[in-house]
Amino acid sequence: MEIPEVARFFDERKEAWLKKNQKASMSEEEVFELKLKCEEIFRLENWLPDAAKRAGQISVASHPCTFSHPSARKNKNGYVSSIIAGNIFRKDGLLRSGNVKLKNDALGNAAALDVHKFLHLELEDNRLLLEHIVTDSIEVRSLLNVKGTSYDTLKQNFLKMIENSSEEITSSKIKQVYFPVEEDYHQLSLLTNSGMLYELKKRIDTIRFGEEFKEVKESKKKNEFSEDTFCDLYDLTTIGYGGTKPQNISVLNSKNGGKAHLLHSMPPSLETRDIHFPKRNFFGETLKIWELKEIFHALQSIFKTDYNNVTIREGRDYRYQQLVDKMIQKMWLGRAVSKEQYYEKNSLLKSHQKVWLCHEFSEQREIEDKWLDTLITESVNWFIKSYEKSFGNKAVKFGHEERLKLLEIVEKNREALR
Repeated sequence: MEIPEVARFFDERKEAWLKKNQKASMSEEEVFELKLKCEEIFRLENWLPDAAKRAGQISVASHPCTFSHPSARKNKNGYVSSIIAGNIFRKDGLLRSGNVKLKNDALGNAAALDVHKFLHLELEDNRLLLEHIVTDSIEVRSLLNVKGTSYDTLKQNFLKMIENSSEEITSSKIKQVYFPVEEDYHQLSLLTNSGMLYELKKRIDTIRFGEEFKEVKESKKKNEFSEDTFCDLYDLTTIGYGGTKPQNISVLNSKNGGKAHLLHSMPPSLETRDIHFPKRNFFGETLKIWELKEIFHALQSIFKTDYNNVTIREGRDYRYQQLVDKMIQKMWLGRAVSKEQYYEKNSLLKSHQKVWLCHEFSEQREIEDKWLDTLITESVNWFIKSYEKSFGNKAVKFGHEERLKLLEIVEKNREALR
């Protein structure tokens, strides 16, 4: 009985073997002999017994010890016990082994990784070949029925990959914790759930680099409107395991190039923020000059440079956009408190700023444009005056063309200001 997944596995192995061993200088006869040798190596009656003998060099584990230390696998007492967590699912709201469906990892001799791949082939019934061997399925009995070696011998050797240790052995290279139990202590060896580690990496990479978010992220980059949304994660740290030989840590580590992500886990820095809705003028009360000091200093450096090229102009436009971004950020802060803090009787706020900021004018600002034209002109004038005030006599005076450029940048953000 031929199993399609197994047939594909051997086709891929043969192709890789020939690619590695075939030389361009070989004659047709030598190539033919090489192909015969390849067929001989990968004949089931030859490859299966050899693979079964090598299966014990790989240990399946949910928590590989090598993530704590690359040399933790073996010590003077023998090999460190391979842990396959058998925790069950509970509705306790915790992220832990048992509550997440994960495939087990494996560690051991990198030269036997082909055996691990073979035993972890997923067949048509969505079960692994290894599971079929454990349950003595009809398919696997037919597959392992080869000349020269009995089925039971092959099965026993293959199952060594998931064999539990006869005794629990740890290593001094694994981080140890002494946990108090009644009047004594229980020694715990801290191990990494690599399946959970790389499932996290997979999900983070999907959020950050997934195909479905490429278009909307490109729209954001170009400052273009899009109806779609996306999420992003900040303050990530990427950690490496195994250096230039990630395969020496585990199978999953090798597949992921030895890289995993760590989420930011520092406690939040809480700041007291008192947001006051402007009484007379948004510019000066809500958006203050000192908050733009860093941007103005960057612009001063650009204006003072002797060069005028594309890079310089792009840098200037970037700083102009930063000014607008700061204004939009403050706009939303003002709108957030307008419902509670805006009082018509006591307010001396300019009429166009009322439309812009106050909750009760939200419908008006969507259908009218006059207030927005006034606001854009006002913001450009205020930015220029604030810059000149910051540097006094050292400030570079804005010419007509430069004023138009700043106005152009603000205009590009017209809908974001609405």
